[in-house]
Amino acid sequence: MKEEILFPEIEPLEKGFLEVSTIHTIYWERSGNPNGKKILIIHGGPGGGSQPRYRRYFNPEKFDIIQFDQRGCGLSKPFSELKENTTIELIKDIEKLREKLKIEKWHLFGGSWGSTLSLIYAIENPTRVLSLTLRGIFLCRNFELLWFYQYGASEIFPDEYEKYISVIPETSRDDLIKAFYEYLTSENIELRKKASMAWTRWELSTSHLYKKEITMNPNAENSFSDAFARIECHYFINNIFLDDNFILDNINKIELIPTTIIQGRYDVVCPVRSAWDLQKKLKNSKLIIVPDSGHSMSEKGITKELIESTNNL
Repeated sequence: MKEEILFPEIEPLEKGFLEVSTIHTIYWERSGNPNGKKILIIHGGPGGGSQPRYRRYFNPEKFDIIQFDQRGCGLSKPFSELKENTTIELIKDIEKLREKLKIEKWHLFGGSWGSTLSLIYAIENPTRVLSLTLRGIFLCRNFELLWFYQYGASEIFPDEYEKYISVIPETSRDDLIKAFYEYLTSENIELRKKASMAWTRWELSTSHLYKKEITMNPNAENSFSDAFARIECHYFINNIFLDDNFILDNINKIELIPTTIIQGRYDVVCPVRSAWDLQKKLKNSKLIIVPDSGHSMSEKGITKELIESTNNL
């Protein structure tokens, strides 16, 4: 399968900014068919930002494609801001966007942290959600965070793990999320830059079945790695501002929503266990385990399954 499986490139028909607090303004855009099925893309991270490529997973004649950048990342302002940046505030932002665009109900499409936020939004607003298309399930349970950021994935990618922990003194490595948080919130710009690069590289370098070379420009204005690492670490050190196991404990609230779960068999960032646990609890769901894929939505098998799933909505 080649890149051509994606739909052609399209430009937004409408875009703008929505003030959601005294501090934050979020960027949003719409593309495709204004009269089509409403589908909201919820990007990963937290702190990853949306991308033009995401539009190409949907038939532009069938869908009204809505994208936005969560607080502190992408084109949203202020960049890399941690104040007033919590899960519940992001959920409220999505509702403000829905109201602004005068959408009664919509389909949700999210991967990784985007799957987390999609599930939490649906739990909080079940009557607004027509369906869930989820990839690379991340339930943000404590053991999932430890698996990827402390010990577990380290045994599969020891070469990349060594680079990841190299910026942290050996005496501070018993709690890597805490150690990185101190660096990522430091007033020392060089220390913050070094930590954000190491954190981001670790995640990107483990996201594909076949390892890809990672290039980043830390000196770019509004550097992706700075917002990505800082906001992720901010959420994770605070257990995403929710009780552990919040999603599964509240799963009964969304059991009637049709849900498709697409999961790479060899996803190291968000292992299959989470997708498996979710599907077992969620009555109206279907789990597709893609045998030749890792975490990234650009993996060939995952791309194919995502497009087939949205075509069938």
